[in-house]
Amino acid sequence: MDKALFATVFTTIFLAELGDKTQLATLLYAADVDHPKGTVFCAAALALVLTSALGVLAGGWISQHVSPRLLSTVAGLGFVAIGVWTLTRA
Repeated sequence: MDKALFATVFTTIFLAELGDKTQLATLLYAADVDHPKGTVFCAAALALVLTSALGVLAGGWISQHVSPRLLSTVAGLGFVAIGVWTLTRA
């Protein structure tokens, strides 16, 4: 296992997930006294694992059909577009 890659991916995803809608939804489910905390944790963890698996599978498929340069360009333009859209709506 590539420890540097593991640390980079873990840190990036961990920081990106802090305070997002998923974490807030999980917090709200866990705050309900009638919901067993273990069930909330297991369901949320499984959902995150499955969405991550879909991301890895999609990334693997895309990397076989799209050049890395084109993928980087499209991703960069997408982030810029989201930033501009966010700023114009603020």
